Amino acid sequence: MRKTLLLSLLLVAAFTLAACAVPAQPAATPAPAAIATAAPAEPTAVPEVVTKDLVDTAVAAGSFTTLATALKAAGLVDVLKGEDSFTVFAPTDDAFAALPAGALEALLKNPEALKTVLLYHVVPGKVMAADVAKVKSVESAAGLPLAVTVADGKVMIGDANVTAVDIEASNGVIHVIDKVLLPPEPQAAQASAAAMDLVDTAVAAGNFTTLATALKAAGLVDVLKGSDEFTVFAPTDKAFKKLPPRTLKALLANPERLKTVLLYHVVPGRLAAVDVAKSKQLETAAGITLPVRVRNGHLLVGGATVTTPDVEAANGVIHVIDTVLIPPN
Repeated sequence: MRKTLLLSLLLVAAFTLAACAVPAQPAATPAPAAIATAAPAEPTAVPEVVTKDLVDTAVAAGSFTTLATALKAAGLVDVLKGEDSFTVFAPTDDAFAALPAGALEALLKNPEALKTVLLYHVVPGKVMAADVAKVKSVESAAGLPLAVTVADGKVMIGDANVTAVDIEASNGVIHVIDKVLLPPEPQAAQASAAAMDLVDTAVAAGNFTTLATALKAAGLVDVLKGSDEFTVFAPTDKAFKKLPPRTLKALLANPERLKTVLLYHVVPGRLAAVDVAKSKQLETAAGITLPVRVRNGHLLVGGATVTTPDVEAANGVIHVIDTVLIPPN
């Protein structure tokens, strides 16, 4: 009986303890890992649409008014406003202002020569500055090569410095240069021959400014712009610089003596270099004979060497010489 009672008490105690025990809690569900939310992407910048063509872009820049005028005079506006792409090496107004006196006026009077000069600044296709700098020359729309040189991080086209690059237009790109590019002789002179007289041809070449000044001082401009044909042995500016300063000053102060000296460089009629070379002497417009000889393949007149022959003009021909001819006393 006592064993039964003791067993009953133990069972009651066991159930009581079980009832009081804290039930096991289910394992806690781990908090979901934080989801990294990327910052909203910056909206992609939409590149600005270039709508102005090459001509309008140059005009809007404000520093190419002379170029715009020249393009119009040469009939090239529609070409550079068309669908074809071009690269333009654009001289500024200051670059045009630096041309020798009268050179721009002479070009504006001769659309064909002007067209050649302007197309010498144009390259077919769109060529960015980085690509220009990789080559040694580019072929201009005038059919003449343009030399490219890179030195000390600066790029030169011909003898002009590139001062600003990659000005984009709807049909090409503009690179700004600080000098007007003149095609090499004799191509430039040949392009101008159809319309320019002897004086204008010399002025347009850009290296006969002293000769032009002397012709004006001697009253010979109208003679060489007239209908009569002449052959002119034209000393360059460098040739005049070889004269003693007092000699040139004295000549400019004495129009009659200056006239004689200048006419000693002029032969009536149009004589190509091959015809000059066949002669031993020529009768000049000064009434004084000019000796001619050929030595080591070079044509010499008096004490001067012909450096560029057969520069054609409407009323004659120019042979460029490296020394001013002084007639014998």
